[in-house]
Amino acid sequence: MGLTARVVIALEPMITMGDWHIVTADDGWSVKTTDNSLWAHFEHTIVITEEEPMVVTRRPLEKL
Repeated sequence: MGLTARVVIALEPMITMGDWHIVTADDGWSVKTTDNSLWAHFEHTIVITEEEPMVVTRRPLEKL
């Protein structure tokens, strides 16, 4: 199964300074690493179109 036009996907990488294992907080939304190491998370939302993918969360001067 490939990506087809009008599909929207989110890529959400997480980079950690330590262990990659995470736990979810009691609020059901927040996460932290199991070893309490520093981590960063970001997201890009991408719309698949007939011509080429469109990154809708792209900043004006951001290069891809």
